[in-house]
Amino acid sequence: MTEVERAMAVRRAMPASGLFAGQTWRVAPRPVSLSAELVDELVFLGRVLHRFYRAVDLLYRRSVEGKMPGWVAGVLDQGKPSELIAWQRHPGFRNEIPRVIRPDVLLTEDGFVLSELDSVPGGMGLTQWLNATYAGLGDPVLGGPDGMVRGFASIFGEASRVNIVVSEEAGAYRPEMEYLAGLAGERFRVVGQDFGAVPEGEAVYRFFELFDLENVKGARGWFDAAAERRIRVTPAPKPVFEEKLLFGLLWNRNLRSFWRNELGEGFLKRLLKVIPYTWIMDPTPLPPHAAYPGLELTDWQQLKEMSQRERDLILKVSGYSPEAWGARGVHLGSDLSAADWGAAVDAALSAWGRSPHLLQRYHKPRTLPTSWLDAEGRIEPMNGRARLCPYYFVSGDGDAARPVLGGVLATVCPADKKIIHGMTDAVLAPCMVGESAR
Repeated sequence: MTEVERAMAVRRAMPASGLFAGQTWRVAPRPVSLSAELVDELVFLGRVLHRFYRAVDLLYRRSVEGKMPGWVAGVLDQGKPSELIAWQRHPGFRNEIPRVIRPDVLLTEDGFVLSELDSVPGGMGLTQWLNATYAGLGDPVLGGPDGMVRGFASIFGEASRVNIVVSEEAGAYRPEMEYLAGLAGERFRVVGQDFGAVPEGEAVYRFFELFDLENVKGARGWFDAAAERRIRVTPAPKPVFEEKLLFGLLWNRNLRSFWRNELGEGFLKRLLKVIPYTWIMDPTPLPPHAAYPGLELTDWQQLKEMSQRERDLILKVSGYSPEAWGARGVHLGSDLSAADWGAAVDAALSAWGRSPHLLQRYHKPRTLPTSWLDAEGRIEPMNGRARLCPYYFVSGDGDAARPVLGGVLATVCPADKKIIHGMTDAVLAPCMVGESAR
């Protein structure tokens, strides 16, 4: 097949109901090619992130118990309603971590970096469809033609039925979840936010973030039943895993011995190598002789005095907010005027106590070649900047739990875009082993 024929075949394979409500993207004739070395690193990354999540859960619990500094739980709990904090601390959810782990991986000139982690990720149905479609064209996609659906189905154990609850806030993703459920089998179904009681022995997949809880009327009953082990809910109602400031805790020197003990020296070094330096924007004044490490600032207001060249920094809300997903609430300092940057800094500091913000070093993604099929049926070359989203599915319980890579979604945006997300002029494609991206 020619490149045009391949791309046309992909376009024709789109499910009649679509995969995203009102969303389109550019179709590539081939998957994004990754080096074998990078693929090995991505496969191993699942183990590292799984252990990181387990360590986060332990850190929070020890902080609550007074065995680690109390400020850790204080930072993670602020802005949360008391009922969510109670569920997060409930013995029934002890050691429960997200069973779908998806980092955002940016390819740079010096390797790759993780800009954030998502415990309630979109894109699973899309990645399954992309993998199956390109595998049908003979491409050796990572995860294989059914890795995503097998991985997703594996996280629910022996549940007699799996109810995938998609809120209206997350409604754009409902078509892809219906596609995935259709492949997973008869025990899977997609329901809306008005879904009611769940019979004993069934499971709920929570496809909504916890800031959206008030709109999902039956959720409190599911959480109570799950805490009593009558049903299974994943992700569990633990807002700690929806906070991006976890990276700031990893970089905090006061916690270094904890991370070293719980992660091991090797895993800790791997994470510090790929996670950008992250600061939690607590407005509490520092002593005049102190400074924020790596910034040499003594007051967050001094961020406003930095030149545009010095502002290669990302400012974003940490979690528990409708601004904390997609590209919402993300500000790149070097891309803003001084006035707009100053306003973003003021808004972040004033939100402390209800919606903590964080600051992160910006690592510019490098360009890589790709191509796409235009409306006239021509293949257009494009040098773009890529974000990779590997999906890890955790099946099994306790020490027997293992993360498995189900597939990798590549989003390649035009090179002039600074922040990468699933926009209309982005190429979305699966990944395979090759020689192009290292």
